[in-house]
Amino acid sequence: MEENNEKNENEEVYQGVGGFFLEIVKIFILAVVVIVPIRVFLFQPFFVQGASMEPNFQDGEYLIVNELGYKETDLKILKIDSFREMKRGDVIVFRYPKDPSQFFIKRVIGLSGERIKVENGSVYIFNRDHSEGFKLEEEYLPEGLITKGNSDYEIKEDEYFVMGDNRGHSSDSRNWGPIKTTNVVGKVLLRAWPINKFDIFRD
Repeated sequence: MEENNEKNENEEVYQGVGGFFLEIVKIFILAVVVIVPIRVFLFQPFFVQGASMEPNFQDGEYLIVNELGYKETDLKILKIDSFREMKRGDVIVFRYPKDPSQFFIKRVIGLSGERIKVENGSVYIFNRDHSEGFKLEEEYLPEGLITKGNSDYEIKEDEYFVMGDNRGHSSDSRNWGPIKTTNVVGKVLLRAWPINKFDIFRD
């Protein structure tokens, strides 16, 4: 009789442990089913490497990129629109035109169909609304910072002119020209690390 009781207790313990691990497996499968599509198709992590976006983005920071930002879809997650036009000032991650295996982070300066001119430390934009051009005011840059270089570009359709915020230490469109829309991965949505600098980047 005692042996039967011990056997029943052992079976209950076994079933309890087995049930616990079964729940763990269920949770893991659910996480894979839910998180992986979000990770692969909606949001991408990105580690900042180098000083080209200082002081606004530092080396080693961990960012989340919204891949839906410039793609046409009906999805809307966390009140984030799934399709919008790229705007001047957007911080984006894209594939380096000369080596698509590399990912860069820069700021959008010139839009499709515009002419952009870098001269005397400043950036000038020419477009339909400003045929004579206007000097670009960049409040996100440190006061007194100048844009090095002397270039004049006509930006074609489906192209964008990008620059790093650290204008004196950035390889960007001033060096290798505008980027294609097809190179764009997405818009920087938030800074997740370090925790004390956590920030969500709205329009």
